[in-house]
Amino acid sequence: MSMEKAQAFVDISDVVCPVTFVKVKVAIEDLEDGQIIEILMNEGEPVQNVPRSLKDEGHKVLRIKNNRDGTYTLYVEKGGLSMPPPGL
Repeated sequence: MSMEKAQAFVDISDVVCPVTFVKVKVAIEDLEDGQIIEILMNEGEPVQNVPRSLKDEGHKVLRIKNNRDGTYTLYVEKGGLSMPPPGL
């Protein structure tokens, strides 16, 4: 797989869940649909929870790379999931 060209980067290796996802969500809001964000995170809970939460929000997880130092790099393409209004 070729390396993705990220338009943004966020380092969440210094925070713990659930703040990890909050920081990613704030960073991805600044991107346009189709743009890619590179996320540096620790192994463990962030690797399990952040990709799943991003998929649930309608974004596309492109790649998860094990950096072999206790961190992972996640590449995500911002999606434009349209959520129906409540009650529909």
